Amino acid sequence: MMQAMTQNFQGIAEHYLSRLSDSLVALDRASIDNGVAVIHAAWQRGAQIITLGNGGSSMTALHFCTDWSKMIPMATGRPILGRSLVDNMGLIMAYGNDLSFDDVFAEQLKNILRPGDLVVAISGSGNSENVIRAVDHANAHGGETLGLSGFSGGRLRERAKHSVWVRSNDMQICEDAHAIFGHIVMQKLCGLI
Repeated sequence: MMQAMTQNFQGIAEHYLSRLSDSLVALDRASIDNGVAVIHAAWQRGAQIITLGNGGSSMTALHFCTDWSKMIPMATGRPILGRSLVDNMGLIMAYGNDLSFDDVFAEQLKNILRPGDLVVAISGSGNSENVIRAVDHANAHGGETLGLSGFSGGRLRERAKHSVWVRSNDMQICEDAHAIFGHIVMQKLCGLI
């Protein structure tokens, strides 16, 4: 029985990991280096680093904020003003209900964004309307913007001032690569690489 179960699953790890590897090899290293430099510069000048995204990307945004806010100060003794716009469900639901889900991030930015703050916006498709509106708001009000996208890059790739684009039409592969970017940021700012 164990052999029959194994046969149904043989090769699936190779299939997925090969596609992930191909996508990682195709990543524009210079855009990653630039994205890390943008985050480093925001940290050095004491700007807020504000993360946001939808669905799986919301968890990536929260993961970034968690890793960076804990590990970087522990390693360097220097605080990082990291915050995520995805962790206050009451506020998200209030804006979604009273205005529109398309405005849940831009409305939050209206209350907290200062000139020079960095918005790190994540959208696998690059076309999530609430992510785009947040980037547009930040760009119009003196913010810096870094967009992480996949697929064609969508409007996010066009509108963010800085971009990391994963050339894949597979959402999970895009999300994996975005998570890796966050770990690269953490390791660089912690002085590990």
